[in-house]
Amino acid sequence: MNRSNRLQERVADNYADLSVKLRAAADFVLANEMDVAARSLRAISAASGVSPATLSRLARVLGFETYEELRELCRDSVGERSQSLTQRAQKLQDGSDEDVPIYDRQAAACISNITTLVNTLDKDRLQKTVNALAGAKSVVLFGAFGSTGIVEYMAYLANYFSTTWTLAGRMGASLGASLAAMGPDDVLLVVTKTPYAARAVRAVEAAQQIRAKTIVISDSHACPAIKFATFPFIVPSDSPQFFSSYAATLTLMESMVAMLVAQSGEGTNERIREVERHNQRLGDFWVD
Repeated sequence: MNRSNRLQERVADNYADLSVKLRAAADFVLANEMDVAARSLRAISAASGVSPATLSRLARVLGFETYEELRELCRDSVGERSQSLTQRAQKLQDGSDEDVPIYDRQAAACISNITTLVNTLDKDRLQKTVNALAGAKSVVLFGAFGSTGIVEYMAYLANYFSTTWTLAGRMGASLGASLAAMGPDDVLLVVTKTPYAARAVRAVEAAQQIRAKTIVISDSHACPAIKFATFPFIVPSDSPQFFSSYAATLTLMESMVAMLVAQSGEGTNERIREVERHNQRLGDFWVD
C-alpha cells in the first residue's frame, strides 16, 4: 500500500468523528492534493475558506505531527499520479525493486487493495446502492478506456437476471441516446480511473441534471465525476505495473451483483434458468 492511499484511508477512518469545519477541510485537501502540495498554508486557507488553524488541526487529527507532514504526503501522491504511463513503464524496465519479482509485487498490491476496500467500504452506502439498482426502471452502464471491459463484464452478469440493464457507448450503442432515454427512476453506473475519461465525467453530470441516480466507482476523491455522484465509491487501485489495478473494483462490482441476486425473488431465478436453457439449446458451452 503506498502513501497516497494512506491519506484517503486516514480521512475515511476519522471522517465520521470530524466536526463540520474539519470535514470541509478534509474534503478540500482530498479534492485538491496538487494545490495543497504546491501552495502555502496561507494560500490554501484563502482558496478553501478554511482557517490555517483548522487545517493544522486536521493534520493532527489525521495522525500527522504537523501540517507540513500532510503536505509532504500530498506531494508524494501528486508525484505518483502525475507520472505518465510511459514513465511508469520505463520504471518497470529500469528494474526498480528488482529484488522482488513483479508477480509478487502485483499480487501483494491486489491483496492490499482488496483488504483496504473491505476495511474502509461504507456498508450502508453499498446497501443503498444495491437497493437503488434493484428498484431502478433501467440501469445504464458506462466505462471508457481501461474501464470498458470491466463494465462489459458487469453487463454480462446482469443480463442473466435482468432485462433492464444496458451497456452504453459500445457496439453501436450511443451514449447520448442512452442518456436521452433516462429519467429520475433510472440509474447510471460509471467506472473511471486516472486518467479520467472526459465522456464518463460528462455522462455523470448529465445524468445528475435529469435527476437520475448516479453510481461512480473511481480511484480518488480528485475524480471530477465524484461531485455528481449519488453513490460515490473510492476504490484502491495501486499497482507496481504501468496501469491501475482493477482487482478491488471487480470485488466491489461482483459483490453488488451477488447482493442483488441474494435479495431478489423467484422471478430472478426463473430468468437465470431460462437463460441457461437457451444457452444449452444453442450449444454455447462445451460439453464432453
